[in-house]
Amino acid sequence: MSALPDAANIPLPIAMTTPLPVLRVPMLDRERQLFAYEITFHREPDDEQTLLQRVLSTLTDGALTRLVRGNRAFLNLPTELLPEDSDVLLHQPRIGLLLQPQVADNTPLMKRLQLMSQRGCQLMLDAGDLELDGSLAIESLMQIVQFVRLDATLLSPEVLRQRTELLHARGIWVVADQVNDHATYERCLELPLQAIQGRYLLIPQPVAVPVLTASRLSMLRLMRALQENNPGPVELGNIIRDDAVLSYKLLSCVNSAYFALPRQLKSVQQAAIFFGVTRMRNWIDTMSLCSMDDRPPELLRAALIRAHMCEKLASGMPHGHEEMAFTVGLFSLLDTLMCAPMEFLLTHLRLVPEISDALTRRAGPFGELLDQILAWEAGKMTSEHAQPQRIQRMATIYLEAAQWADQVYASANGQAEN
Repeated sequence: MSALPDAANIPLPIAMTTPLPVLRVPMLDRERQLFAYEITFHREPDDEQTLLQRVLSTLTDGALTRLVRGNRAFLNLPTELLPEDSDVLLHQPRIGLLLQPQVADNTPLMKRLQLMSQRGCQLMLDAGDLELDGSLAIESLMQIVQFVRLDATLLSPEVLRQRTELLHARGIWVVADQVNDHATYERCLELPLQAIQGRYLLIPQPVAVPVLTASRLSMLRLMRALQENNPGPVELGNIIRDDAVLSYKLLSCVNSAYFALPRQLKSVQQAAIFFGVTRMRNWIDTMSLCSMDDRPPELLRAALIRAHMCEKLASGMPHGHEEMAFTVGLFSLLDTLMCAPMEFLLTHLRLVPEISDALTRRAGPFGELLDQILAWEAGKMTSEHAQPQRIQRMATIYLEAAQWADQVYASANGQAEN
């Protein structure tokens, strides 16, 4: 049984039954809203044709569109895999290509890309730290792309500013990549950038003295109450009885058509009896975090994805471990969400040592699960470090988790899921 209502019981599209190992990486605009996803694909040596066929299949049957919820997305494919059948992409106006500079030296490919650009396909040049005025070939490429991505790690702040301003003056939208700390992020906000991408989204902002707002303290008190004294269904209902908004979101979500319950649940107490108290605690924690409307939605989705992945990876552990694994995944971004150090936040909670050790030191079995998820997020789970079966399992779990997280976040916020 899943710790929360589960996407795993819902039939996946045919292309998802043997999931393509894929990762969606958000690019956020200046308001920290989603601008686009970068879609990266895991591939092994000598599987180029198989990968290309599967990518085209996910485009054709709409599986990739569902993964990105109809938002703009750029496929990060090796040059040799850029599809000759460009009509597939032309029928997906929100799906574009992320191009490497070496495509400029491939004359037949450049002709095809030029035609695709003329017909409305969105193209982004992944320029990194490349000099953009160095050759006629690169200039020809610059003529057909609408976006350029620059590497904020490889470029000095001065050069990043100069190149961003030059590209902006040419009418080309600029994305800053590898923004992996908050100091770089703050500098990027001063530039005419269309979007910012990097690990900054997932790491806590350094603070000299942590200060929690009243709403944050109230949320931590709720989470602590859920962990203390092993509350039963009646006590669980009483804990959130006075929070009408949370109770409404909780019942609306569990009663949504997505989860297809056999009967409507009319109270938190009924839900706790139906699902079990432990699972309902996780569910209430989830709804609480989803109510943080001052945090980037993609950060909240990332926490939900980690929670679901941790739970599924713990499926072979003893009884009760799946629920604890879910909590580890969900709370793994609590410091980033709350803008306070993890150790400080844990003083306000009463978590079992297995969970707190995983969150603070990546120790114990749950710490190992979290390490696997972080490796997947960073694109480091390759054939050099993992067996193909393990990679395929992670791909399956990740796609289920992304689907689940999108639906839960939409339900919690009263949104219609694409």
